[in-house]
Formats: sequence, structure tokens, C-alpha cells
Amino acid sequence: MSAVGYTALLMAVVISAYGIIASLVGARTGRRNLIKSGENAVYALCGVVVLAALVLMLALVSRDFTLEYVAGYTSRGLSWFYTITAFWAGNGGSMLLWLTILSVFAAIVVYQNRRKNRELLPYVISILMAIALFFSLLMTLLRTADPFVTIPTDAVPADGAGLNPMLENPGMVVHPVTTYLGYVGFSIPFAFAMGALITRRLGDAWIRSTRRWTLLAWFFLTIGNLVGAWWAYVTLGWGGFWGWDPVENSSFLPWLVGTAFLHSVMIQEKKDMLKVWNVVLIILTFVLTIFGTFLTRSGIISSVHAFGEGSFGPFFVAFMGITLIFSLGLLFTRLDMLKSRNELDGFVSRETSFLLNNLILVAMAFAILWGVLFPIISEAVTGNKVTVGPPFFNQVIRPIGLVFMLITGICPLIAWRRATFSNLRKNFVYPAAGAAVALTLLLVFGVRGYWALISFTLSAFVLTTILLEFARGTWVRRQMSRENIFKALGSLLWRNKRRYGGYIVHAGVILAIVGITGSFAFKQEARQTLTQGQELTVGRYQLTFDSVNSYETSEKQVSQASFTVSDKGRFVGTVSPVKEYYPRKDQNWTRIDRNSNLSRDVYVALLDYSPDTGQADVQVDINPLVSWLWIGGFVMALGAVIAMWPDRRESRRVAARYERHAELNEA
Repeated sequence: MSAVGYTALLMAVVISAYGIIASLVGARTGRRNLIKSGENAVYALCGVVVLAALVLMLALVSRDFTLEYVAGYTSRGLSWFYTITAFWAGNGGSMLLWLTILSVFAAIVVYQNRRKNRELLPYVISILMAIALFFSLLMTLLRTADPFVTIPTDAVPADGAGLNPMLENPGMVVHPVTTYLGYVGFSIPFAFAMGALITRRLGDAWIRSTRRWTLLAWFFLTIGNLVGAWWAYVTLGWGGFWGWDPVENSSFLPWLVGTAFLHSVMIQEKKDMLKVWNVVLIILTFVLTIFGTFLTRSGIISSVHAFGEGSFGPFFVAFMGITLIFSLGLLFTRLDMLKSRNELDGFVSRETSFLLNNLILVAMAFAILWGVLFPIISEAVTGNKVTVGPPFFNQVIRPIGLVFMLITGICPLIAWRRATFSNLRKNFVYPAAGAAVALTLLLVFGVRGYWALISFTLSAFVLTTILLEFARGTWVRRQMSRENIFKALGSLLWRNKRRYGGYIVHAGVILAIVGITGSFAFKQEARQTLTQGQELTVGRYQLTFDSVNSYETSEKQVSQASFTVSDKGRFVGTVSPVKEYYPRKDQNWTRIDRNSNLSRDVYVALLDYSPDTGQADVQVDINPLVSWLWIGGFVMALGAVIAMWPDRRESRRVAARYERHAELNEA
């Protein structure tokens, strides 16, 4: 079985290299047979990589402990659900997951473009195949992440080591896959951008061709970040969901720059501006996806989120360096062809607000990247470990984030090209009134925190702006079609998916910020050792220690405590946090429980339990509004799905454009 998997990966190396050569030579010489052969190489790559992935999955499910990877991450007592998770638990499997997604995406791209983008496609293929070649080399000839290494026959264990307890959570079935789907998804617009630069076809065709790919990548990366935050919240037992951990930051960075790219390409499509900026953004986004993969799996940093330690760090650094030199060098040689046809007509315009939005997102990404890299650079230069923790990130990112919220609310209120004073006054009345009402209510209800007041007030401003956009559009639609208000709203959304889907995404971002602000600004916490029947009070809530149920499985020893939660003496529910001990790994693990509603979470972690004394060490956190973070994430995902939903009218326009382009080429 291992021989089949490894041979398939060796074939992936050969096919990737051939696909690069055939596509480039075919494009340069005009030989259609070579171009077609390069396209077929993509399909062949997809076939052999999927075969390798299936072999590894079969080995995991069948508990083939002759493979080091299977023995290291599974055991006979591990459920099939988490056996699947073991596929990406280590470096070899995670690199194979990256390559599998890339090969499938590349095959879809070739099929989608079989009748269009014919000039770009050979170069797009060569870029994607070069990325595939790098990852397949890591698993084969470089021998740094081979998932098919075998154990000598006389040393094959009777049982495996089992999965890291941190990964035995539904979030770890979703988080790595969606994060990698996002990472790999950004390879597609990057490849098209490079193809556009090479062929000198630097209009917006490459952007239009990859708009849904970009949205899809952003959608998956959004889900990956949110599920990762949820996993940290319910698994790590520390009462939070984001601690500015380097690995958390590494997946947030491409999300920020990718978000800037999504906004910026709208200006190029509408106004034929920011061409150089857009290419720079997609280059940075792609490189940051590679950086995120490298940081998580290289072992270069210490993190509870880092699940690998390998020797491929220098290869990743070299790949990122080569990518930056190649792409930025290529961009530099095409600068004279990327001049914008239009310029900003006025400082107060929607174009300017989009540009400011971009600059803020990139500034935020740069600040986070510096916080991630500084300890590494400092240790390399001075030999001393320097920690950059949450205080730095909170102090730097908080004000930048609030400015971003303000620009998000202002942008839809400003006209394209140049806004007039009367236009601004008319459009700002209701959002400003909504913000004023929110601020007044916050003060009346006793909110005094400076940052919380600003954040909630800006949230009200942005949400009012979004509601106003929906209300105005629905009113116009209703007046034109005489539809009822609900049908008019549905028609408005369906006929303008991209615009109003974007507004829904913005609303989701604001709801998530409301949850983040509430949980950080008003959090209450306490830690105490309790005996059975004792009570712990946190704010208005009481936690009573009722009982403990202890039992053993083949993998672990479990203590499950039961607590009653009361609100000023009124029963609101029970929680049952768990403390686990894994003898084989000599590892303790905490699994929290919580009582949740829209206003707060009562979050309970059983930190320790002594059967001899009957005492439980308990941490209780009251996290206000945290549920709105997860609700906001769902709304963001919904908006992204609406924005990228196929539109027949748009498809017809694109098809007509390509037909005209083909006719011009023939003429």
C-alpha cells in the first residue's frame, strides 16, 4: 500500500514538471498539441494525487500500522470520525491535503477555461504546476514530509500512539480543511495574475475570470478562521477564542489582504484604476497563504495550534523568496502597461473610501506580521527570545480596526467620482441618528468603557447604513414592479447578488465585532476549588458543584463533573465539563461546557479533580455577547454564498464578451 502511494507522488513530480514544460513550450511556439498535452497533464496530476490521498485514507481507516504516519496518529480505539481527522494531523498528511486540493482546483480551472482564456491558460497551468511540483517534492525527493514511510517488519507496533487529544473535536475536522481550501483557492487568482503579466493582457479579464474563485477562497478561509476560534474556545479551556497566537495570526493575515483585494478589484472593474495595487495584493495574499502553512507545520514557533515539526522550513522560505522575486520582478517589467486610465476625481468619493479601506486592511496585516516575525528575527539576531503578546496587538490593532469600521459605514454613503455636500448631508442623517441613539442607550444602561462605547456606536452606524441601503433598494424595486415588500426585497437581492451579498457580509463582520467587543470589554471570571455542594459566585451567576462521574475507556481516564447554574438564585441550567487523562501520552486535557444564550455564555472548565479529596478546581467565565461572534460568522458566510452565486445574466454577458474577443482575433 505504501509503495502505491509513494509511487503516485513520484508520478506527481514527473507530471508537474512535464506540465510546466509542455505548457510553456506550447505557448511560446504556438504548438496546440503541446498546449493540449499540458492541459491533460493537469487531469493526470489530479488522478495520481487523489490516488495517493485515497491510499493514505485507506491505510488510516484499516489501521495499517506498518506506516509511521498511521502508527503515529491513530490507534485501534480511535473512532472512525477522528481517524479521518488524522489525515491532516501531521506534516505528511497536511502537505498531501494541500496538494490534493490544488490538483482538484487546477483540473476544474482547465475544464472551465476549455473555450476561453486560451492565451492565459498555458501560463496559468505552468504556475499551478510549479506550486504542485514544490509540494510533491516535499513529500518525495526532499523527504521532509513523506506520509508513506514504513516501519521495519519486526518493529511494527500492535497499536498506534493515537491522536493528539486537542484534535479530538469536530472543529478539527472542519478547521484545517476549510483553511487549506482558502489557502489553495487563492492560488487560482495568483496564477491568472501571473498569466496576465506574462502575456501582457493586463485588462480586467483575469479578474473577472477569477472573481468567484477569489470569493470561494475568502469564504473558506473565513469559515476556517471562525471554526478555529470556536475550537480554541470550546477546547483549550482558557475562556477565550482569540489570543493573538502566531498560528492564529498566520491564517488571519491572508484573510485581511485577500479582503483588501476583493474590495480593490471592484475599482479596477468600474474605473480601470489600481491595476498595480491589485497585482501586488494578490501576490501578497498568495505568499501569506504559503507563510501560514509554513508557520503551522515547521515547528519554528511554539503554539498550541502548531501540529507539526519538520525539517522543510528552509524549503518553504526558499519557495516564498523565489515566488516574491519572480512575481514582483515580472510586475516591475510591466509597470508601463499597468497605468490607470482614470484618476481619483475628488478626495471625498467612493473610490477614495475603497482605497482607504485597502490601506487600513494592509496596515493591519503589516502590524500583525511584524508582531509574528519580530520574536523570530530577534532570536536569530540576538539569541534572546522576545515575546510579543496580546497587549501589543490589542494596542495597535484596536484603533486601526475602529477606523476600518468607520470607513465600512461611510463607503456606501458616498457617491462615485465626487460627492457633494448636499449629497453627504442627505445620506448621513439616518446612520448618524442611529449611532447617536445607540450611544445614548449605552450611556443610559451604564456602559462607560471608552473602546466599547466607540465600537458599539460605530457598529450601530454601519448597521444603520446597511439597513438603509436595503430599504432604499427595496422601495425603488417596489415602486417599479408593484411587488409586495417581501417579494421586492427578494427580487432586489436576487438581481443584485454581488452588491447586496457584500452588504450582508459587512453586516456579519459588524455582528462579529459586537460579539468580540462584548466578550472582551465586559468579561467576568473566577477560579476556585470546590467540594461537593459548594457554590461559586461570578457577577450575577452562581455555580453549584453537584457531583462527579469518573470512568475509563481504552484511551483515557475521564472525570465528568456536574454543576447547576443559577442567575440570582433562579435556575438556568446545568453544565458538565470534563477532565481527561491519557496514560499512553501522559497528557491531561480539559473539555469545557457552557450555558449559552444571545446575551452571554456561562463558560465552565474543570481544571483538576482529586478523587481522594473530592475537590474540583474550577474556572468560570461570563462572556457577554460572545454568541454574536458565531452568528456574525454565519451571516458572513451566507453573504459570501449569495455574492458568488451564479447569475445567468452575468454569464451571458461574459460569454458575449468572449465571443466578440474571438471574432476580433479571427479578423
